[in-house]
Amino acid sequence: MNSPVVRIVSECFVKPSCQAQESDRICHLTPWDIAMLSLHHIQKGLLFQKPKTLVDQHHFIQNLLEKLKHSLSLALFHFYPLSGRLVTHKTEDPSSYTIFVDCSNSRGARFIHATLDMTISDILSPVDVPPIVNSFFDLHKAVNHDGHTMPLLSIKVTELVDGVFIGCTMNHNIADGTSYWNFFNAWSEIFQAQAEGNEHDVPISCHPIHNRWFPDGCGPLVNLPFKHHDEFIRRFEPPILRGRIFHFSAESIAKLKARANSESKTTKISSLQSLSAHVWRCVTRARQTAHGERTSCKLAINNRSRMAPPLPAEYFGSAVSVVSAESTVGELLENDLGWAAWKVHVAVANYNDRVVRDMVKEWLQHPVIYQHGVMVDPSCVMISSSPRFNVYGNEFGMGKAVAVLSGYANKFDGDVIAHPGREGGGSIDFEVSLSPDVMCALESNQEFMEAVSVPNLLHNPVR
Repeated sequence: MNSPVVRIVSECFVKPSCQAQESDRICHLTPWDIAMLSLHHIQKGLLFQKPKTLVDQHHFIQNLLEKLKHSLSLALFHFYPLSGRLVTHKTEDPSSYTIFVDCSNSRGARFIHATLDMTISDILSPVDVPPIVNSFFDLHKAVNHDGHTMPLLSIKVTELVDGVFIGCTMNHNIADGTSYWNFFNAWSEIFQAQAEGNEHDVPISCHPIHNRWFPDGCGPLVNLPFKHHDEFIRRFEPPILRGRIFHFSAESIAKLKARANSESKTTKISSLQSLSAHVWRCVTRARQTAHGERTSCKLAINNRSRMAPPLPAEYFGSAVSVVSAESTVGELLENDLGWAAWKVHVAVANYNDRVVRDMVKEWLQHPVIYQHGVMVDPSCVMISSSPRFNVYGNEFGMGKAVAVLSGYANKFDGDVIAHPGREGGGSIDFEVSLSPDVMCALESNQEFMEAVSVPNLLHNPVR
């Protein structure tokens, strides 16, 4: 029996609703943006249930697709760099190598309609995230540098038997998680206003700010010490992994936070820091690594709020870095949760304006393009994304999403993607990627599984 496959029905390109004067300009890339060239795109999406009262399935999906494309065009008017393409400009005398975004000479954002003969239950019921989910996203295995020839934004709408998945693949040179969800939120707001009959001048709550941040005396063109992209592009292939979404209720997280703060005799450790430390310890124990080996818990961190003065939340770009709590395996496992959580807290608390600026200054002196094989090691756990993002507030005429899912991009052994739980209230979902044997050991860890909760959701079965 053949396994179901995602079948492409149609494909087109969507441009901003009108070519505003500002969309004809160049979008310059900062050191934060450029460092992402060899990594994968951002791939996130939402799974919705079709209305139960549908009479004409074909009319429903066609109407939905047209509304999605129209509202996307309006959204791109505000987020116009997403409709552009990457351009490299090289000169020999004097020697220069610069990369920027041409916001006008492009076909726009790709929009794909696809179908899959599976149900929502087929996707959410298995313990592991099914591999078919990777097919819900475009630009599979592409790196950000491919934005020279591939779209910077691609939307893939996959129609299931009883649901619709809206998958968004966004170039990480152009945006980080904050910018990604700001775009998705604006798209949803425009779609909903459109459904209410408001076709023009749709207000959005978060207007993107496109003035990229550069340190004094730098930019807007950053000269790179390369002659060809082969010098800095490496295509990462992870080993065979199992991916599973673990749900942590607000009550379970509160217990971990109280325990971590009590053991550290402090009140400063946050919920996410406590949960991250808990996962770090449990994954490290499951790996059975030698006690003398080094291990780390890395967290993606937003530079905006760390700067003085802070960059606005509406700043559109890739403004994210990584902080790291480190220890030997022996120290981590011999000490309690509070000890590990305090390590994580200190790593986050010490990341301030001076550190941000010093890192950028050092990068400008010795530009580095991030590589997965260098950024992560076999003993690390990496927490990315954020439970603070407005994920489940996005609606496209089908009510609240039943799940948020991510694609193949940027996953590796030890990758942990944080999303808010569907019921809200401070609950968190961790999508964890591990080698099969380590995942089995983690699932057999009583301390870890006691903190995992069963989602009390009608359309979100036990994983």
